[in-house]
Amino acid sequence: MEMIGLASKHPKTKKQRGREQGPSGHVCSACKSTDVFIDHSRGEVICSNCGLVLSDRSIDMGPEWRAFTADEQNARQRVGGPQDWSKFDQGLTTIIGRQNVDASGRKLTSTRRAQIHRLRKWQIRTKVHSSDKRNLAVAMTELHRISSQLSIPYSIRETSAVIYRKALRKRLTRGRTILGMIAASLYLACRVHCVPRPLEEIVDQIHITRKELSLCVRLILRYLNLKIPHSSPIDFVHRFGTELNLPGEAKARAIEILLKAKESRLTIGKDPKGMAAAAIYVASILTGSRRTQLEIARTARVTEVTVRNRYKEMIEKLGISTTPSGQNQ
Repeated sequence: MEMIGLASKHPKTKKQRGREQGPSGHVCSACKSTDVFIDHSRGEVICSNCGLVLSDRSIDMGPEWRAFTADEQNARQRVGGPQDWSKFDQGLTTIIGRQNVDASGRKLTSTRRAQIHRLRKWQIRTKVHSSDKRNLAVAMTELHRISSQLSIPYSIRETSAVIYRKALRKRLTRGRTILGMIAASLYLACRVHCVPRPLEEIVDQIHITRKELSLCVRLILRYLNLKIPHSSPIDFVHRFGTELNLPGEAKARAIEILLKAKESRLTIGKDPKGMAAAAIYVASILTGSRRTQLEIARTARVTEVTVRNRYKEMIEKLGISTTPSGQNQ
């Protein structure tokens, strides 16, 4: 008796209570069993030992209809599309159609048609009733245009839209062009996803200068406290190599050269595009698929002088021999 009394004084641990209640948290009131069966079609929780119905009010999160094929299930979906930050209304607003028919398919009368026309007009006006909404409408249109011309993926477009909305909420767009701020947001979104795009490439798609775009980028970085990773020269190798039609061996060799240059601290303070261009030039010589400095400089959007200087630093610091007799460093 003393042992039982002492045992009852100690509270049960959380692990012991979980064993008693089972994984679903139900304990049979008749046989004290924790082995239960959940019938999702009926919404019932049944004891597997004695058959007692423990609960008949389970919430079914699925649809209330039956679908036997994938086409039926897609056709019976009554929800809209997902939330889209790249749309100024996030894709959540409704639209009054222009069919001018009622729910039964009958044509509306002239009086009702005029009323629906007025409602449709005011709905369009109220969607962009404020200056922020008008700003977003223009900005998101430009975002879709620039991203489609640059073949930017959907995920990066969403990130750039979120960055622009934060900048708009902080009133950073005042005194700046919408085009410059949305282009800066797109550039930073590419940096966040480690898909770097040069500033010059984005400038080619908009009608502002590189200096103005750089100012917008620095403004966003200063006030939004974004954690933007630094661009790595390795991120540019595959893209530049593909544009130059280099074989995979040359790209792999360029990556090896850049890794060794990083270990030797040669990449510190250097333009990643210039380092990538120099590594590709060295790798093209070593693998026998040589490209001229002018071709590589145009692809990387740097000058020939930059490629030449970085090339000389690499072969000198890393001890690389580009002569036909010495193919290895």
